[in-house]
Amino acid sequence: MSFERGTRGRWNKADRSTVVSIAGSDSGGGAGIQADLLTFAAHGLHAASVVVAGTAQNTRGVGPIEPFSPRFVAAQIDAVYSDLAPAATKIGMLFGPQHVRAVAAGLARHGARNVVLDPVLSSTGGARLLSPAGLRALRKELLPLCDVVTPNLDEAAILAGIDSRTEQGIRRAARRIASFGARAVLVTGGHAPGDGLVDVLWTGRRFRIFTGRRIPTAASHGTGCVLSSAIAANLALGHGLEAAVERAIRYVRRALRRGYFPGAGAGVLGHRAR
Repeated sequence: MSFERGTRGRWNKADRSTVVSIAGSDSGGGAGIQADLLTFAAHGLHAASVVVAGTAQNTRGVGPIEPFSPRFVAAQIDAVYSDLAPAATKIGMLFGPQHVRAVAAGLARHGARNVVLDPVLSSTGGARLLSPAGLRALRKELLPLCDVVTPNLDEAAILAGIDSRTEQGIRRAARRIASFGARAVLVTGGHAPGDGLVDVLWTGRRFRIFTGRRIPTAASHGTGCVLSSAIAANLALGHGLEAAVERAIRYVRRALRRGYFPGAGAGVLGHRAR
């Protein structure tokens, strides 16, 4: 099946820009594609999606995970990119090596721009969300297509194969991840102990450090998803890399302050924040 542009002609920059999320669905609505689409909408952008897998998930945890076929993932990519011309792409959970390859091939096929990867390796509760073979494919085939990668401390250590718990280790891990082809790396410090927060951005030329104080809240489910999708949204709006990261961090902090508890477990971010 092929997809052609509609009778209204080519995409116009003056139209509302599209940002697409390629990730897993969170049936509880707090993370994954659902959190991404809410973030895009809060930034005034049109939100599109490519669903890689579904999760039976709520505020108390993650149950069974069911992936779509890589062929269907590729078909979704072709449908979205051939018509909507996304100004930015956010990538989250990818499940397995065949899905990683399907996404990488699709991005290359359509010349995707402003690609932001949140390398989701496991859930907060410890459920594995990317297989070891998928991790190898991600390093080799997807990272070279990414403009920004946003691992937390644990993800950075796994991606880089380097202990990232010290300042020197974080910097080494960021450079190592960039050596796989990513143009910039933001190592987020939200999982570190203490009241202070440090996010480290390697731009490919220099380090930029973002500091802040931890916001005391249990309504933080989906924070990593929201940060990476907010970066993609700000890139789509025309902001440069460092400005996009800075604005995304501010958005997340405001959303954390507006967090709420829709179920009996973890709370979620409030996307009215912008």
